[in-house]
Amino acid sequence: MNKTDSKILKRLKKGDKGALTELYNSYWKSLYISAYNLLKDKEICEEIIQDVFIDFWNHREKLQIKISINSYLYACVRYKVFSVFRKKKVTNVELLEDLNQRFQYATPETKLMHEELVNQVNSIVETLPKKCREVYKLSRNEQLSHKEIAEKLDISTKTVENHITYALKVLRSGLGYLLSIDLLFYLH
Repeated sequence: MNKTDSKILKRLKKGDKGALTELYNSYWKSLYISAYNLLKDKEICEEIIQDVFIDFWNHREKLQIKISINSYLYACVRYKVFSVFRKKKVTNVELLEDLNQRFQYATPETKLMHEELVNQVNSIVETLPKKCREVYKLSRNEQLSHKEIAEKLDISTKTVENHITYALKVLRSGLGYLLSIDLLFYLH
């Protein structure tokens, strides 16, 4: 942590609300943009940013930041964004489709979040059974319809739907687990 971060953290631990205001004014906009680039929902993003700063203030006496405050705040936002994905169960559409389009005006932090998310999704996809993985990739990577996949693989459309449903269930479950680990890694 640099000297400025150390001073601000000491002020926060003493209950200096002015230090919190300084942090908020310095970081809220870039944190908001990072969240918005992923979620595209103004209200939810505003809530996330408020929650991050409220949590930061409420836990200020126990904070043990070993990285910069900036990195810590981005990690908090990233966790809350991923938490929204899990809670809304958006894995089937919003999260996995058009990920690259969400980062058209991304900040370095959102690009990092995007890369981590894509890597996590790809890792989970590789653990799927062979046929399920093949169906999922044809659907998501090649944008084939269920009918086109069924014809290409000589299986029924119902089987394709079952594979997609299973893949999305595994992804939801796996992302929840990985994102919990991600939080522990960045915040401790």
